[in-house]
Amino acid sequence: MKVLLRLTGYAWAHRVHLGGAYLTMSASTVSMMFVPYFLGTAIDEALANGSSDRLLLLAGGIMLVSVLRGLFSYGQTYLAETVSQKAAFDIRQDIFRKLQSLSFGFYDRQQTGNLMSKATADVDAVRMFISMGLIRGLTIFVTVGMVGGLMLATNWRLGLVSMAFVPIVMWRAVQMSRKLRPTWMKVQAETGNMTTVLQESLAGIRVVKAFGGRKYEEEKFEGTASSVAYLTYSATRLFASQGSFMTFVFTVAIGVILLIGGREVVDGRLTAGGLVTFILLMGLMQMPVRMTGWLVNTFTRASAAGQRIFDVLDAVSPVTEKPGAPEMPLARGHVKFDHVSLSYDTAGTAIEDVDFEVLPGQLVAILGGPGSGKSTIVHAIPRFYDVTSGSVTIDGTDIRDVTLASLRANVGIVQQDVFVFAATIRDNIAYGVDEATHEQVVAAARVAQLHHFIDGLPDGYDTWVGERGITLSGGQRQRLAIARTVLLNPPILILDDSTSSVDVGTEYLIQQALAGVVHGRTTFVIAHRLSTVRSADLIIVLENGRVVERGTHEELLARDGFYRSIHDVQLMVQEEAPLDAAFQAAGGDA
Repeated sequence: MKVLLRLTGYAWAHRVHLGGAYLTMSASTVSMMFVPYFLGTAIDEALANGSSDRLLLLAGGIMLVSVLRGLFSYGQTYLAETVSQKAAFDIRQDIFRKLQSLSFGFYDRQQTGNLMSKATADVDAVRMFISMGLIRGLTIFVTVGMVGGLMLATNWRLGLVSMAFVPIVMWRAVQMSRKLRPTWMKVQAETGNMTTVLQESLAGIRVVKAFGGRKYEEEKFEGTASSVAYLTYSATRLFASQGSFMTFVFTVAIGVILLIGGREVVDGRLTAGGLVTFILLMGLMQMPVRMTGWLVNTFTRASAAGQRIFDVLDAVSPVTEKPGAPEMPLARGHVKFDHVSLSYDTAGTAIEDVDFEVLPGQLVAILGGPGSGKSTIVHAIPRFYDVTSGSVTIDGTDIRDVTLASLRANVGIVQQDVFVFAATIRDNIAYGVDEATHEQVVAAARVAQLHHFIDGLPDGYDTWVGERGITLSGGQRQRLAIARTVLLNPPILILDDSTSSVDVGTEYLIQQALAGVVHGRTTFVIAHRLSTVRSADLIIVLENGRVVERGTHEELLARDGFYRSIHDVQLMVQEEAPLDAAFQAAGGDA
């Protein structure tokens, strides 16, 4: 019930349209009540004296009431859909804003397809609840109340008999609700799993085709789709049983009314027209009462969907801003890790007691085998993850004391796995920089050694890039990411060195681009080649999340320690072999 009340709050935010929907719904219901009365009166008038003028007047009244009911019903439908669509829009906006505000730690535990399902299928279930359940559902109670009152006013004996069937129907609806809610919860969850399978298969279609995984993917999708179909079928079967039960109950009710009502007519306590009015009123009651099963179905599905939606909206980000946190000014780039440890929820300690200091403008190379904590260190600087103990400061300010937006405006990242949006090259370079001019975009592309390539395209900077940058090569995507960072112009730069996976010509272009970018900035490089680290002001060597060595290239070679062994192994393998392979050969963390 708490979930449904929270969902109702989204409808209440549009109370003007909501009030209009309730008003037109009430008017439609009231106008509907006149028809049985007019017909019953017409029958009594015809039997009594056969007055054609009176009958014509009653017939005209029925036609007028029907027209008014149609107009009110149109208004109710239009306003109800307006409220539901506006509420669905608000929910989707809240979900998207929440997802944008959550840190990496949240996404480590989530599946993209499941989140997409919550923003689409679950929101649509809530929209149906608002439109069909919250608004039209009130019609059930209004109609039952008004019809019941008219029945009792017409003939209280017959009215009590008719109303005796209502508690039976309501009891059945409650029982069905208890069975439907867990079923719909499973349907929504399996729909999320199905969306995840679909999203992963499409995103990795090249891997699927390259490794002949078509049959496996088809079977995996068929399994989740079959589960959704079976669970939906189970819910529908329960819902259908309610309809059959309603038909039986009201068939019995009509029979009882005819039996008892006929005796009332014979005894003179009810006219023939009154009996017809009663039967027509019972028909009017039948539809809303029969709708209780549908209403319960809508409510239980919305309750399940709403719970999944609020799981996202109520999620607490592991990384949050302090209330009233000030903005960080443009940094000089003095970065200090003061005995920092960081643990993830899903694993043990990623880094432990990391302690080092970087002066403005220095270049820091971070080395280590897979899982040694290289990425964790650089992710701590823009607060993608919060440290478990210790502190990270920039220019003497703890990064937890300033706003996230201002912190990240001071930190630029060129990642190895570059993400490119399905947009123009201009839009991709200018991403994150509001109102960037064409000249600024071109200047950034020149620094990234990308302008010549773009200028040779038919549409230049307006060339559309396919999804995830599929129309660009790996080196072009990397240089686009560099241009994006150049345009941001951050004083602190993080480079996840990607030159180990590109050809020599592309590597040269990327190195040329990076040389122009790192000048004058505090730069952290996750290195995979020794050629990257030789000129570093500080080299940090990690093993199992701990700093095992630090110093310049010459200092570390002179110590004849772990770094020297890695250097010698790499030289034996190949001068430019990846450092990860050298770490493994030297006995480092794998």
